[in-house]
Amino acid sequence: MNLKSKNPYYHIAYWIFVVLVLTLAFGSSWGNGKAAFFFVSMLLPIVLGTSYFFNYVLVPKFYLTKRYGRFALYSFYTAIVSVYLETIILVFSYVYMVNLSYLSLSPNASKIVLLAVTLYFLVFVGSFILMMHQITENRQLIQQLSEENQKMKKSFLEIISNRKKAKIPYENIVYIESLSDYIKVVTEKDEITSKEKISKLAERLPDTFIRIHRSFIINSDRIKNISSDEVVVDEVTLTIGRSYRKAVKESLSC
Repeated sequence: MNLKSKNPYYHIAYWIFVVLVLTLAFGSSWGNGKAAFFFVSMLLPIVLGTSYFFNYVLVPKFYLTKRYGRFALYSFYTAIVSVYLETIILVFSYVYMVNLSYLSLSPNASKIVLLAVTLYFLVFVGSFILMMHQITENRQLIQQLSEENQKMKKSFLEIISNRKKAKIPYENIVYIESLSDYIKVVTEKDEITSKEKISKLAERLPDTFIRIHRSFIINSDRIKNISSDEVVVDEVTLTIGRSYRKAVKESLSC
């Protein structure tokens, strides 16, 4: 089981939100929405690049590895480069605003540096949230790997069958089927039943076992053939549930 990568739509929606909010705020203050949109749009690529470099390079490479000195130093260098590029954009913004009768704008419009700081503040609030989310994801991944490691320490599935404890080696399991109020574990040689829910059982199995249907869990090491809606394990053909097809495809990369 792997953590899914971030949904890109979250990022797109966040940056659109930033542009719209700042354009509306600055446009209302300036009395010129076009100039405000131009200013925000010109600065945004620099701030966006700075934000992603900070979150996806500096944070994982230095902060999360506890190299705080280098993290602080490279963050400072990044800020200097970013401000330098921003200054270049500000020069172009001044030229553009002169053509738009810059002197006719409201007094707040002349406070370009203050507005740039406001933009950075809003963006780095988002960066901080993103960084915290990354840290949480890393902790979840560590916990997940620990759980998987614990599962793999056991080379067998332990269930209660006919009031007795049964230990079934993982490698011998072909598939597991849910039948009403009990499950059936089908192995190379026999079938073992137990009064247990398949959803609870799935949590105890290692990653080599994949749920393909509300009623079936298969041992992926036993797959002989697979299509979009069926899978063959050993000599048995099982149906892949419609709601499970995407997950099965991602798990098997087929």
